[in-house]
Amino acid sequence: MTRQSLWDVSEANVEDGEIRINVGGFKRRLRSHTLLRFPETRLGRLLLCHSREAILELCDDYDDVQREFYFDRNPELFPYVLHFYHTGKLHVMAELCVFSFSQEIEYWGINEFFIDSCCSYSYHGRKVEPEQEKWDDQSDQESTTSSFDEILAFYNDASKFDGQPLGNFRRQLWLALDNPGYSVLSRVFSILSILVVLGSIITMCLNSLADFQIPDSQGNPGEDPRFEIVEHFGIAWFTFELVARFAVAPDFLKFFKNALNLIDLMSIVPFYITLVVNLVVESTPTLANLGRVAQVLRLMRIFRILKLARHSTGLRSLGATLKYSYKEVGLLLLYLSVGISIFSVVAYTIEKEENEGLATIPACWWWATVSMTTVGYGDVVPGTTAGKLTASACILAGILVVVLPITLIFNKFSHFYRRQKQLESAMRSCDFGDGMKAVPSVNLRDYYAHKVKSLMASLTNMSRSSPSELSLNDSLQ
Repeated sequence: MTRQSLWDVSEANVEDGEIRINVGGFKRRLRSHTLLRFPETRLGRLLLCHSREAILELCDDYDDVQREFYFDRNPELFPYVLHFYHTGKLHVMAELCVFSFSQEIEYWGINEFFIDSCCSYSYHGRKVEPEQEKWDDQSDQESTTSSFDEILAFYNDASKFDGQPLGNFRRQLWLALDNPGYSVLSRVFSILSILVVLGSIITMCLNSLADFQIPDSQGNPGEDPRFEIVEHFGIAWFTFELVARFAVAPDFLKFFKNALNLIDLMSIVPFYITLVVNLVVESTPTLANLGRVAQVLRLMRIFRILKLARHSTGLRSLGATLKYSYKEVGLLLLYLSVGISIFSVVAYTIEKEENEGLATIPACWWWATVSMTTVGYGDVVPGTTAGKLTASACILAGILVVVLPITLIFNKFSHFYRRQKQLESAMRSCDFGDGMKAVPSVNLRDYYAHKVKSLMASLTNMSRSSPSELSLNDSLQ
């Protein structure tokens, strides 16, 4: 067929008032004037083709005899496209995959803003979920997700013991020390570790009470010998725990890259530094000021409470949430900073002559910080009517500012907690009793679906500013 005759066919189709469409076996006759209402869509552009080559650029095949245009697309989604041409609106059923639907309407040259208001909120809410969760995949080695990569990394570490002297014995010790709840031995060890941590914290708190302080030869308050015994036992246990974990670690180089191992190290380092400082002070009296360093280091014992993160899914999830919520936390601090700056200046302007507690802007910063965070110590309060109105506005603004990012942070915490539970469950399902047997049980279907959803969301974002959409936007303006 010549170029001129094919153009005549196209013109004849337009003049006859309808064209034949075959979408994956779904056949329909469509009126030309209906399609020409949207000339920038694929079917609208099809009517304006003047050559077979131009037609085949828009469809997969063309039947010269039947004058039928064939499209190798999903026939189940094409009725939604037909509904759009008849009504000018798109509707999305709840059972549809929004990513497949998005790709389909993009193929037909239909913009998403044609989605009707009854479906728009649900559609865009379902579509942006992978964008909100893409922080899960930033680091497979450091995050606490239950992804397939995390489980494979765990399995790979366990496989490093094969071929080593006492490899199976060391692997069982590693699982017991690093994975609480893996076995009866690991549970017993975890309970002992928790009791020692709590005992160390309790004795430190009791030692600050005057009733438990014993004066030394110079009359200065000193530690109760009973508490010193508990402290030394705790240090011995923490040291043994760290050395044992290091001895059975599958990779010595990566051992201290783990945040939990760094916490274990920092929980015992102050004691040994304090011990060295005391020895230096006793041998060299001129360095008596170093004793103050020892007093500061003794206060660092409170950070031993962080050791509980190894035995608590909630604490590990909290740490991961803070790590991956730095944007939300930064936004919260920014909102608070702006509010504090504004209300402190307003309070200073109103109260500087009436209230000595608010006579300087730095003092007003303290008042605004306490008020916006709804702490309300009551040490400084405005006295004038205008000052009280300012304080009321400050408190209300503080409530709104704090609440806005909290929801996002809480959602991330819930997500991390759920994924961490799944990871722990998958790790417990691993059986290394007689060496490496098989890869642990993993739901590959869910993992693959999550990856495909993330990929499709990324492709959709890349195509949002495509030339076809820009031209369609221009045509509707």
